[in-house]
Amino acid sequence: MITLEFLITSLIVVLIPGTGVIFTVSTALLQGRRASVLASLGCTAGIVPHLLATVFGLAAIMHTSALAFEVLRYAGVAYLFYVAWATWKDRAAFAVDSKAARRSGRSIVVKAILLNTLNPKLTIFFLAFLPQFVDPAAASPLGHLVLLAGVFMLMTLAVFVVYGLLAHAFRRAVIESARVQNWLRRGFAAAFAGLGAQLALQER
Repeated sequence: MITLEFLITSLIVVLIPGTGVIFTVSTALLQGRRASVLASLGCTAGIVPHLLATVFGLAAIMHTSALAFEVLRYAGVAYLFYVAWATWKDRAAFAVDSKAARRSGRSIVVKAILLNTLNPKLTIFFLAFLPQFVDPAAASPLGHLVLLAGVFMLMTLAVFVVYGLLAHAFRRAVIESARVQNWLRRGFAAAFAGLGAQLALQER
C-alpha cells in the first residue's frame, strides 16, 4: 500500500536540489529540451543500483564496510570534479545545434547514470528511508519494498523532467546573453565542484 505520507516525503526528497537536479537543469540550458529529458532518464536510471542494493540487502554490507563506502565515495568525488572541470572548459556547449544534441544523447545518459551511481549517499539514504514505509503485515514485504522503489523512481523522473522543461523555457534568454552564459558555466562548474568537495569531506 502506498501511503500519503510516503508520497509527500518522497516528493520533498526529490524536490531538494542535488547532483541530479543540477545536471538536468544545466543540460536543459546547454542543449535543450530533448537533452534534459535524456538527463532525467539517466539520473533516474542511476538510482537503480542503489535501490537494488537496498532491496537485496547489499546496502547493509556497504553501511558496515568502511572500505566499500570509501571506494565508492572517492570514485564519486573524482567524477564530480571531472564534470566540474569539463563544464568550466566547454565554452561551446551553449551553441544551439539540435544535431549535436542528438549525437551526444548517449553520452548525456551515461554521464547522468554515473553521477547518481557514484553517489554512496543514495544507498545509505534508501537503506534508512524505504524500510520505514514497508508494511510488516504485507503478504510480501519484499514485493512492497520493490513497489515503493518503483514509485520513488517514477516520481524522480517526473520531477526532473519538470525541472528540465522549466530551465529550457528560459534557454533562449540565456543563449542570447554572453554574460549570462559565462556566469552559468562558471556557476554550474562551481556547483559540481562543491558537491564533490561536500562528498569528500562528509562523515561516513
